[in-house]
Amino acid sequence: MKTNPFKNPTIVSPEKWLAARREFLREEKELTRLRDQLAARRRELPWVKVDKAYTFESPGGRVSLADLFEGRSQLVVYHFMFGPGWEEGCKSCSFVSDHLAPAVVHLQARDVAFAAISHAPLAEFTPFKTRMGWTFNWVSAYDSDFNHDYHVSFTAEEMAKGKVYYNYDLREFPVEEAPGLSVFAKDAEGNVYHTYSTYARGLDPLIGTYAVLDLVPKGRDEDSENTMSWVRYHDRYDQPADAVATH
Repeated sequence: MKTNPFKNPTIVSPEKWLAARREFLREEKELTRLRDQLAARRRELPWVKVDKAYTFESPGGRVSLADLFEGRSQLVVYHFMFGPGWEEGCKSCSFVSDHLAPAVVHLQARDVAFAAISHAPLAEFTPFKTRMGWTFNWVSAYDSDFNHDYHVSFTAEEMAKGKVYYNYDLREFPVEEAPGLSVFAKDAEGNVYHTYSTYARGLDPLIGTYAVLDLVPKGRDEDSENTMSWVRYHDRYDQPADAVATH
């Protein structure tokens, strides 16, 4: 897979490089402090009680939102784009899931359960899950309002209007399914609360590959109008772009 050439790097002496690096380090430390402050503010956001009795199709039968906590007090849900009738999941969601899958055991050690939820029926995405080699909990919201209520699945009527409610605003969106991540908490009495949701570029921190690419000279090397166009399913990087699904 081809990438763009280097863009006229500035070549200097080791002494000048060290001076520039130290100056930039001050900016990196400032960003780290700001990120910590933002994370603290995120944890202080108000909660809203989830009163609707959502249920999902799982390999073990119907389960509730509370069941997805698996005995823990916190739950992270990844809204995986896999619509009814699709043969493969979204390649960008698959890219994100490749990073989340190995983190599940570590999240569990910190009282955090993880589940992916998709709009398609369970039987439609189970073969894809097997192909990808993922073992995380993945359930279907096909017979539930969950995806629509959390603004990651849109009706035909909504799509026909030209704009849908996504990422906290009305905007044009190319398909009827969208990515996102939502966080829930459960108290000692069993009440479930929605504490946070993020969408679009808010999902960037989940992608460790981007964190590494941001360190190298070419960066992400993406067209600003077509980000993630280079991404493939992890078992398809040896295939041409036109052989890979575009969801």
